Amino acid sequence: MPDRSNLDRLHLWNWSRISQVCGMMASILRASCRSRRTMQVGGLCKSITSSAKPRASPALASASLQTKVDQPFFPNEPQHPVIRTAIPGPESQRCVRELDEVFDTRSLNMLANYRNSYGNYIADPDGNVLLDVYAQIASIPVGYSNPALLATATSPDMASAIINRPALGNFPQHDWADILKTGALRVAPRGLDQVFTAMAGSDANETAYKAAFMWKRRQERGGGDVDFSAEEIASSMNNQSPGSPHMSILSFRSAFHGRLFATLSTTRSKPVHKLDIPAFDWPQAPFPCLKYPLHEHARENAEEEGRCLAETEHLIQTFHHPVAAVVVEPVQSEGGDNHASPSFFRGLRAITRKHGILLIVDEVQTGVGATGKFWAHDHWQLPEPPDMVTFSKKAQTAGFYFGNSELRPNKPYRQFNTWMGDPARAILFRAIIQEIERLNLVENTAEVGEYLYEGLERLAQQYPDQIQNLRGKGQGTFLAWDSPRREDFLRRAKGLGVNIGGSGERAVRLRPMLIFQKHHGECVCVLLQL
Repeated sequence: MPDRSNLDRLHLWNWSRISQVCGMMASILRASCRSRRTMQVGGLCKSITSSAKPRASPALASASLQTKVDQPFFPNEPQHPVIRTAIPGPESQRCVRELDEVFDTRSLNMLANYRNSYGNYIADPDGNVLLDVYAQIASIPVGYSNPALLATATSPDMASAIINRPALGNFPQHDWADILKTGALRVAPRGLDQVFTAMAGSDANETAYKAAFMWKRRQERGGGDVDFSAEEIASSMNNQSPGSPHMSILSFRSAFHGRLFATLSTTRSKPVHKLDIPAFDWPQAPFPCLKYPLHEHARENAEEEGRCLAETEHLIQTFHHPVAAVVVEPVQSEGGDNHASPSFFRGLRAITRKHGILLIVDEVQTGVGATGKFWAHDHWQLPEPPDMVTFSKKAQTAGFYFGNSELRPNKPYRQFNTWMGDPARAILFRAIIQEIERLNLVENTAEVGEYLYEGLERLAQQYPDQIQNLRGKGQGTFLAWDSPRREDFLRRAKGLGVNIGGSGERAVRLRPMLIFQKHHGECVCVLLQL
């Protein structure tokens, strides 16, 4: 039995209640567990180290005693969270005060010690170790301190890329084509066999928008061989038409596509992102607001998606700045985890084709296996691929894929900056892909997501006032629900040893790593009972 005074100080929950919860949840989850083959994990692994003996978070320590339903990918990963102090603890508070002298810390979630973070667990300077189902806003693919990535990071190829970083547009390294073909292009979306590399998700979307505008004007001029007029050249330097044409990118309400100027004009999630920043006069269409559970509201949801598609087409036809492209997220992640059906996205693809404009799918957060497929738009079964797919986050690099060579500008230096990406990060993405394939992590995410969803669905039936509008079925671990006391829930979760995030105004979202397994899912479900 843990020290009572410590439990009181941390405001943790009664042990007897926790034991009952853990027993019940283990029974529920084991009942819904499906058999799968045992996965053996090789490679050098290390343990979380600390000078003092760890104290397990009581709720999740009990969960760790339940029968394991899968073989850990990280054999030496902590078996449960460890809570030593309140979060932030005294050492974290000291570090934050020091950091605040030189860096804005007002958005800080928690201070981390990444040298002591491992697998699915994130550590802080006070010795607290939390199960991380937020994963740096969905950006960590295969675990903290992954041994395979460490081996890549210490390779001669990586060392050369880091200390000899090239201006890729002018001086690409001799094996750049091989790095792309064996890495990013190896997992390119169907039908998209070229890539423009970039620095971050916002940059990837921004350059995709530029490609769309240049493509549209190319069509209007009559082809890439038609040169610019003197009037276009002169007016562009004064930000005037026709050189700077009045065109637009259509996005959707509650969307998030980035924080640069063009991407911010297509971002509609929170006013704080946009206030005081000049923006382009571009259209926004309604994104479907579905009712849950889906099977009980099939007719209403189909009507809602039809309404949104009709308004989207109307805007394309009538908006005063002609639309060059539509940009859409498979799941509106920052805007509240809003979903739509594959039928909606197929309808959107048909509308863009009908009106001769491009479809850009923003897979910055959904890409690289998070939804149980490598690319979330694979769930849609489109008759033809999107025109461009942007990526970042779990890829640890960024850019956009495309297949139409006309999306290359007709002249050099039109899509250009000094770095145009980073070979070091492209090499890391290649290692991430190899690790995903070695451990079969996309299939793992699909299986674990189904398992976790079933457990959450049962809890939602038990506690309908607390877990509302559960969504993400069939979307891997890309799950969310609405909570009437979301901020209180997130705060309590951290105190119990689980780092979890929110989106929109009321949503709690799960964004675990691809190495998240069923025994980790049990811990999350136990937490929801407390």
